[in-house]
Amino acid sequence: MYILICNLACINLYGGSGLTPFIIYNILSGTFQIQWLACLVQIFSINTYGGCEIINLTVMAYDRYISICSPLTYQKIMSPSKVILFVAFIWLLPFLRCVVTLLITANLKMCGFVIEKVYCDNYSLVKLACSGVSQVNIYSATVTFFSVMPPLVIIVYSYIKIIIICSTLTRTGQAKAMSTCVPHLIAIVNFFIGCSFELFQSRFDMTHLPYTIRVVLSLYFLILSPVLNPILYGVRTQKIKDAMEKKVWKTRRAVTTNIHQKW
Repeated sequence: MYILICNLACINLYGGSGLTPFIIYNILSGTFQIQWLACLVQIFSINTYGGCEIINLTVMAYDRYISICSPLTYQKIMSPSKVILFVAFIWLLPFLRCVVTLLITANLKMCGFVIEKVYCDNYSLVKLACSGVSQVNIYSATVTFFSVMPPLVIIVYSYIKIIIICSTLTRTGQAKAMSTCVPHLIAIVNFFIGCSFELFQSRFDMTHLPYTIRVVLSLYFLILSPVLNPILYGVRTQKIKDAMEKKVWKTRRAVTTNIHQKW
């Protein structure tokens, strides 16, 4: 579980790196422009971030399912070597999938140059293309479906089995099981809400909404998930809480000592 939480943190940092530097540059420069290559890099970073996060959340759901429903075989099923394979799969699959998507998009002939977002995304570029849009849309819709539905099915199945097992446990057992599942469930719901906002804006006409609201909704899954996840797992995980408390007390002690020395 801690390896997967650490991997989730790395994914969130990676996703933020695809957005924040570009926005800071645009604000400081005042140009609000982006080069073609930089736009492709941003699309690659943001798309792979979304793919990595959804697979990581799926593996975490499977991990919780094994730990609660088959605790005696947990160490065998979730062995260190298998966890390493899971982590490699979490990163490699979205990267390979996004490379194919970008190769298709990069070969399109563009007839426009204005993106109606504060960052580049693949669908925004496709809408600017002169031709070949329908084929790319069909490919993108197929990839999106198979990227979302299988993980969603695994997550739902895992938690149905967890709920069935928890109904047979004592209250203490139920509380212990839920304490490990609640942060993960909140993280899943938060991420899928953000993805839904992004999907609806990409596929449907949302011009009836104020521009500011559209910007906030488009940034939801890139900002809220990286901000919320550390809070969820930091508050609910005792080892992380203990480490943070030690860090805070150490910092406070150092500041107090420094003040006393100055006086």
